[in-house]
Amino acid sequence: MRVAQIGILGVGLALAGFGVFMAQDYVKQTEAAIAAVQASNANRASIETVDVLVAARALRYGEPIRNMDVQVVAWPANAVPPGAFHDLEELIPDPSRPRVALRAMEPMEPLLAIKVSEPGQPAGIAAMLTPGMRAFTIRVDQNSGISGTLRPSDTVDIYWTGRGQDGEITRLLSSNVRIIALDENADQDRTFNGVPRSVTIEALPEMVASLAQGQSTGRLSLSLVGLDDDTALSQIQVDADAMLGIERRAEQVVERCTVRTRRGAEVVMIEIPCTN
Repeated sequence: MRVAQIGILGVGLALAGFGVFMAQDYVKQTEAAIAAVQASNANRASIETVDVLVAARALRYGEPIRNMDVQVVAWPANAVPPGAFHDLEELIPDPSRPRVALRAMEPMEPLLAIKVSEPGQPAGIAAMLTPGMRAFTIRVDQNSGISGTLRPSDTVDIYWTGRGQDGEITRLLSSNVRIIALDENADQDRTFNGVPRSVTIEALPEMVASLAQGQSTGRLSLSLVGLDDDTALSQIQVDADAMLGIERRAEQVVERCTVRTRRGAEVVMIEIPCTN
């Protein structure tokens, strides 16, 4: 009987010891989790932030931006997008001359300089131009190489086809040119189905001169460039022979030597062997 009691007591002590061990392990895990949360909160509290202006509501192309359309949020200082506005007076210096949205923006989206016009400037082609660039409108039709779905901000290569010294040729005038308007509409969120009557692009002034000359002396064709394609194209020129793979051999020039002689009242040319 005593042996059985001693055995039961031993089992009880073992279970009690195991329970104490498990409790201590649980307490340690809980303390580690609390310490991790506290450390995370401390790290968050140490992140430096700055004020950034964001859209308080959905904005569409051409809408004026008023004080009630903007709100201030704390933004991580090391992740502020370029062109962000930090002060309401910087964004709206004069309420009577508001900026307008140059593209659609969703609520809580940062307001950036590239997305809004200058104060008092309406949404239009002039507001979309990159500083130093000029707008040029190209007449297009179903033969211009443009079809399907287009929208402003797409990029194209521009080819000229016209008469050269040896016949008609096609030459690349410019590559990766940005479209800023279709039929004078600069809304980047508007998809144009079909073939527009005109495409307005932006280009350097010297390229505008080439395009104007090309449009008056031949025809311009556009080739749509894929997204994120920044391939640098070299000079491309093709004529009918190159397209058909015909190689023309240079004609051999035969040197001929002559002398002038008089026969009575007549002067004649007589061919003689050439000497060096």
